[in-house]
Amino acid sequence: MSSRIYTVVFEQESDGGYVVSIPALPGCISQGDTRDEALANIREAAELYAEHFRERGEPLPREVATAAIEIDAGA
Repeated sequence: MSSRIYTVVFEQESDGGYVVSIPALPGCISQGDTRDEALANIREAAELYAEHFRERGEPLPREVATAAIEIDAGA
């Protein structure tokens, strides 16, 4: 069995929880009350996502590249 590494994006909700997604896996989104819970939930979602692709005999999408930028957020 091979493995892949994907970038995970966290967005903090106003109530303190997190929405988390994997941009390279369209539609692979989850949430959690804490970062750790959100990370565990997105890992489970990604495993189910991968299982779906394996069952259909399709290759799992690859992450092409990631980058971070800095912008002026103002005062």
